[in-house]
Order: sequence, then C-alpha cells, then structure tokens
Amino acid sequence: MNRFVIMTVGKTHSGKSTFADKLEEQMENAVVIDQDRHAEFINTYYRKLLAKEGPNTIKYAVSKTIVDHAVGHTDCHLIICNSNRNRSGREELLHYFHSNGFKSILVHFDLPDKLIQKRIAASTRSKIIFRNATAFEEVLARQNEETGIGNVIAPDEGEADHLFVIRDEAEVANVIGEIVRMVEGGAI
Repeated sequence: MNRFVIMTVGKTHSGKSTFADKLEEQMENAVVIDQDRHAEFINTYYRKLLAKEGPNTIKYAVSKTIVDHAVGHTDCHLIICNSNRNRSGREELLHYFHSNGFKSILVHFDLPDKLIQKRIAASTRSKIIFRNATAFEEVLARQNEETGIGNVIAPDEGEADHLFVIRDEAEVANVIGEIVRMVEGGAI
C-alpha cells in the first residue's frame, strides 16, 4: 500500500485547517497533524516552558514526535497542516517522508489578501495559539513582509510528486475529490 503525505502551504486564514479537516473526513485511514493544535495545547498547559524569543522549539518537538510516531507506528496517510511557507523546511520534510516511502502532494493556498483579510475580520478563532503575536492581522502582516525573502517562496511543480494550487475557495471541493481519487488509486 502506498502511503501519502499531503502538505498544506499558505498564509493564516487561507483555509488550510478547514481543507485538512474536510480531506480527513473523506480519506480513509488519514490523520491531520496540525501545529496550531499543538500550539494551543502547549500554550494552554505549558506556557511557562515557551522560549521568550527565537524558534518555538517545544512546539516543533511535539509536532516531530507526533509525525515520527505516525510514520513509524501506523499505516495512516498524513495531512500536514501548517503554513509550510519556507522552501527549505518543505524540502526537509518531503525528503523525510520520501525516504520513509511516502508519495507526496502539496496544496498551495494562494488566495487574494483581500479575501484573507475579510476572513480574519470575521474570524472567531482562538488566539491562544500565539506565542508573541496579539492578532491574526499581525500574523498576516508578518507573513506578507516575509514573502519572497530568502526561502519563503511558493512551491513549484518539482518539489513534490504532485502540486495543487488553490486560488479560489470554489476550487477546494474539486481538489479534495482529486486527492481522494489519487490516494484510493494508490499512485500519482
């Protein structure tokens, strides 16, 4: 059986978590691994362990432990739901999954900022996931500043076995359907 990893790429409020949850519902034997959920858990119960500055090493350690367990001790397909906007970070993750026999699919959410800003304004999402930011508007502003600098770039065709780009929310259902068919067929 071919195992698949589906990785989301995109800014805050671009629809990654909603997409991942809907995909998980429709895919047999799939699990969502979402760093925002890990951040919420850590920030709720272990906030004193967070570094004041620098990388959020505890969040990354929790996520890595969950991924390693899923890869080594289950036969689940994995839906990796975080921003994954840094190309070298994506390449490192994809190399890990490929070396463990996974087929890979990237789903890039390239929605217009006006739509994302509208979603943020209407959002009731908990801000407990934040370590330093105070609002999702602040997160989006930082992400926009980072875009195109260094390795914070959009994915391209050669990075994974397959790439989907979502530029309009109306495309989500079709992309989910195509991914489910690919996974059920066992090959890309």
